Amino acid sequence: MALLGGCSGNSAGPQPEPTPVPLDYSCQLIEEGFGPQGQVDIDVEVAVSGLEIPWSIGFLPDGSWLVTERGGDVRRIDPQGLLDPQPVITVPAARAGEGGLLGLAIHPEFSENNYFYLFYTGTDDGELNNRIERYILAEDGRQAALDRTILEGMPANRYHDGGRLRFGSDGMLYATMGDAGVPDLAPNPASLAGKVLRIDPDGGIPEDNPFSDSAAWLIGVRNSQGIDWREDGRMVLVDHGPSFEFGLRGLDEINIADAGENLGWPAITGCETELGLAAPSMSWKEAMPPGGLAIYTGDEIPEWKGDALIGVLGFGGATGHLHRIRLDAAGNVTLSEVYLLGEYGRLRDVIMGPDGGLYVTTSNCDGRGDCPESKDVILRIGHR
Repeated sequence: MALLGGCSGNSAGPQPEPTPVPLDYSCQLIEEGFGPQGQVDIDVEVAVSGLEIPWSIGFLPDGSWLVTERGGDVRRIDPQGLLDPQPVITVPAARAGEGGLLGLAIHPEFSENNYFYLFYTGTDDGELNNRIERYILAEDGRQAALDRTILEGMPANRYHDGGRLRFGSDGMLYATMGDAGVPDLAPNPASLAGKVLRIDPDGGIPEDNPFSDSAAWLIGVRNSQGIDWREDGRMVLVDHGPSFEFGLRGLDEINIADAGENLGWPAITGCETELGLAAPSMSWKEAMPPGGLAIYTGDEIPEWKGDALIGVLGFGGATGHLHRIRLDAAGNVTLSEVYLLGEYGRLRDVIMGPDGGLYVTTSNCDGRGDCPESKDVILRIGHR
C-alpha cells in the first residue's frame, strides 16, 4: 500500500528530544566567491543535445539511458547515444515553478523486473502534491506503463520540492523532499516535507528507519537535490540555503550525514551550531545554488577518486559550474575547487555512468538561464 504524505499544515507538531551531535569536524564558511579554479586537466564532451530541462539520468543494463524532462517526458537514449524522437512515457506533471517531472531511479534488480521510479509534482483537486511512482519498461525500451504508486500526497509548492531519487547500497530508495515553502515542517518527522526519505522498493517504511513509523531518514532539510554515499557508507548531501526567509540569502551547504540527524533548517543556517543539530562541512555566503551530487568512483580522473562533484546552477548561468569537494574521514573539507565556471551555464544532475565517465545535465531552458538553439545537453566529463 502506498504511503500518504501526512501532515501538510504549518504546525511543527511534537519534536523529538534533542541529542548531542558530535562535531568532530569544523564547518568552513566561504565569505566570498566559491573557491579557486580547479587544477586537473579535464575533457568535456557534449554526449546528447536537444533536451528540455533534463533533470535526472538513469543507466540501463543494455547500454541505453532514461532521462526525465521537467515538462513530463521520459526520454530514451540508445546505446549509441542517439536520442529517440518519441518519449517513452509522458506523466501528468504540473510544471509549476521548480516542480514537474524530477527524479528518476533504476531498480537495482532491473534486469529481472524492468522497474524504474519517477518523482513528480502533480495535482489533486487543483492542489499541488508530489508523488513517487513505479513503472515497468517494455522489453523494447521504448514504452512504459505505471505499475503502482509508491508514495503520494507529499507536500508540494511552486518552490522547494526537492525531487532527487537514489537507491542506496542497502537496496532502499532514498528521496529528497524540500520544505514546500513551510520551513517549520522540516524538523517534524510527522511531515514528509524538508527531509531525506527512506522507503523500501514497494513503498513500505523500513523497520530500521530512525523515526518510528516515519519514512524520514534525515530531517531539517530545506531543499536538497543532491545525495550520494562515500565508501564508508555515510551520506553526502547538498542543500539550498535561504532565499530571503528570515532576511537571509545564500548559505548553501554540503553535509556529511548519518541516519536520524537534524540538519538544522530552519533553526540554524551556514556554520551556526546548536545542541542536537548537525552543522554542515562547508557553507557559502554567496548563493550557488547546488543541484545534483555524485561521489567520483571512476578511473579516468584518478585525482578525483572519492571526491564529491556538485552541479551548480548559478544565476543566469554565469556562475554555473562543477564544484569539487574533498572530505576527510571526519567530514572536514580538505579541498574545494571550481571547474567550468560559466562555460555551460546551469548544471543540474551529476551522476557516474557505467563506463566510468561523469555525466552532467544542463538546465539552461528552465526560464532561469540562456536557452541555446541546441536546447539543454548532457555532458560527459573525463580526463584530457
